[in-house]
Amino acid sequence: MRKLRTKRAIIATALALAAVLGAGGWAADTQTALTGPPPGSAAWTADTAIGLRLPDPATTTPAQVAAFFAGLTPTQQEALAARHPLVVGNLDGAPVRLRYHANTLALTAERDRELARTTGPALTPQDHQAARTRVERYRTLLDGGRQILAFDPRGRGEVAEVFGDLATAPRTAVIVPGSDIDLLTFDRATEPYGTPAGMARALRQATDGRTAVIAWAGYTTPVGVGVDAATEDLARAGADRLTRLLDGLAVSTSPQAPATVFCHSYGSVVCGLARPTPARASALVVLGSPGMGIGSAADLDPGVPLWATARNDSDWIGDVPNVRFLGLGHGADPTDPGFGARPLPSTGSHGHTGYFAPGTASLAAYAAIALGLGR
Repeated sequence: MRKLRTKRAIIATALALAAVLGAGGWAADTQTALTGPPPGSAAWTADTAIGLRLPDPATTTPAQVAAFFAGLTPTQQEALAARHPLVVGNLDGAPVRLRYHANTLALTAERDRELARTTGPALTPQDHQAARTRVERYRTLLDGGRQILAFDPRGRGEVAEVFGDLATAPRTAVIVPGSDIDLLTFDRATEPYGTPAGMARALRQATDGRTAVIAWAGYTTPVGVGVDAATEDLARAGADRLTRLLDGLAVSTSPQAPATVFCHSYGSVVCGLARPTPARASALVVLGSPGMGIGSAADLDPGVPLWATARNDSDWIGDVPNVRFLGLGHGADPTDPGFGARPLPSTGSHGHTGYFAPGTASLAAYAAIALGLGR
C-alpha cells in the first residue's frame, strides 16, 4: 500500500510538471532572491555624522526603527534620507513620508546613472537599450507625485507604491503579486489588472477611496512557469519580506485595523508561508492560487480569516494539479471546500489576471473585505 501511494505521488508530480510546461512554457533561468538589508547598509551603519549609532538594517526590528526615528528631529531625519536614500527608503518602520522623499532621491539618482549608460562607449547596443528602458521606468515613477514606499534597483528591481493616504485611511490593504512582476512590469498599460499597481488602483476605487492600498512588488518573483514557480524557495524569501513589511505598517501607520492582504497566484504561496498573525493582518484573500504551501486553512492563525476566490473557467492555473512532492508543487487547492477557506465569487472575471477587473463579483467582494465588511 505504501509503495502504491508513493507511485501515485510520483505520477502526480510528473503530471504537475507536465501541466506546468504546457501551461506557460519552461523558464530555464532560475532567479536568485534578493535578501538581507537594503543596498548601502554598510555606509549607513558606519555613518556617525549626527552623533548617534544608526540602527543596523539587518538586525533591527521595524518597531526599533520607528523608535529610533521618533527620537530624531526633522532636520536629522532629512539629512539621513539625503545621505542614504536607498536605506531610508526601504527601512520598514521609518516614517512613511520620509520614505517617499528618500525614494524620490534614490530614483532620481538611478535615473541619472542609467541616463549616462544610454551612451556609454564601453557598453553594447543591448546595454544602451536596457538603460533607456530603465530611464523611462524611473521617469514614470517620478512623475505626478507618486508615493513610492520601497525601491531597490538591484537585479530585476523591486518597488512598492501606495495609493491613498496611509496616515488617514481607516483601512489598508496590500497586494502581493505572483510570477513575472518586477520593477519594469509592476505597472503597465496592457493587462492592467494583472499588475499589482493596477489591482491596487481598482481596489481603492471600489472602496470609494476609503482604503489605502499598497502595490507591493517587494520580493523576487519567478520568471515564466518553471522550476522557480513550482518550488517554494522564492516564496520563503518573499514571506520574510512580507512579514517585515506588515510589521513596519503596524508601527508606522494608524488605521483602524491591520492590513488586508490580497495574494495573487504565486503570491498566495508567499502569504501561506508568511502565516501572518492578527497583529499583522486582518484577513488573507487568495486568487488564482496554485496552492499556498500549507495543508489547509487550519495551518494558519485562526485569528486571520482566509478567503479563497472561486477560479473562473478561463484561468489556466486550474490546469496545474494541486500536489506537493519532492519539493515540487504547492499543495492543496484553497478553493476546495475541504481546505477550510471562506469562498468568494468570481462572476464576470476572465483569465488568470481578471479578478480585480471593475464590474466583477470578485472585486466587489474584495472591496467589502478590505473595508472590514466581510463575514
